[in-house]
Order: sequence, then structure tokens, then C-alpha cells
Amino acid sequence: MDTGMAIMIGAFVIGLLVTLVLAAFLTPARWWQRPNVRALAVLVIGTWGIGSMLLWLAPKPAMAATPVVAGIAAIRPVALSAERSYQVFEDLNLRAGSGTSARRVAVVPVGASVTPTGVREGDWWEVRTKIGGKQFSGWVSSLWLRRSDEARRGN
Repeated sequence: MDTGMAIMIGAFVIGLLVTLVLAAFLTPARWWQRPNVRALAVLVIGTWGIGSMLLWLAPKPAMAATPVVAGIAAIRPVALSAERSYQVFEDLNLRAGSGTSARRVAVVPVGASVTPTGVREGDWWEVRTKIGGKQFSGWVSSLWLRRSDEARRGN
């Protein structure tokens, strides 16, 4: 069990215990003499509310270390995987760094396939591609890419 799951379970167990203690003092004793919907509602809503509040107050787990590119921490998203390839739908500048001010390395032609490395800075993705039989690596704006399995719509 990972730490996040343990914290979540612990928060709701504590929420249930606090709800039981508060219910013992703040509700009529006859509610607890036999099972009823009102008592169940108090337990469920109290446990959910207090457990959620404890989760909100709990310290957030530390993020894994990310590489730093040009003084800015790069993000390694889960959805951006190296297995998925993208197609260029307009001629696209491949740059040495993220941003339009970075030096242009090459121009990726329409229809070429690029594979992300998993590193991104906002809309800028680091990719690998083959142009004219030669392998290139650089940064492109993801706004100009489409998934290879995505059908191209009309202009």
C-alpha cells in the first residue's frame, strides 16, 4: 500500500471515530438503540465530512525530482508517453529549447511523425523525429501536433 492510500484510509478511520464521539454527545441516545436511517446518515455524512477535511489538511506527498531545463523545472506527465506518436499537420519548427526565441534546429514537414520524450514545459514538448533519414531531437509546440490515430478533420 502506498503512502497516499494509507493517509486516505487513516483520515476516514479517524473521521469515523470523531463522528462516533460527537454523535454520542450531540444526538439523542434513542437514535443508537436500534439501527435506523437517521443514525446511518449521521455516521456516513460525519465520516465523509471529517475525513475529507483531514485529507485537505494532511501534508501533500513530495513530488519526485524533475529535471531542470534552462532554470525551469520540466514536467514529466503520465499521459505524455514515449509509446504514442504524433503527426505534424503544418510545417513545424523544431527548436533547441522551448519557446519561439530558441534556435531553430530543423523544419519538420507536414505528415511527419514525432515521438515525445515525456519532458514538457507548458505547451512545449521535447520530441524525437526522423527528417530525411536523419534523427533529430528538439522542442515543438504541441498545439501543432495530432495523435497518429486521430482522424484528420477538414480545414
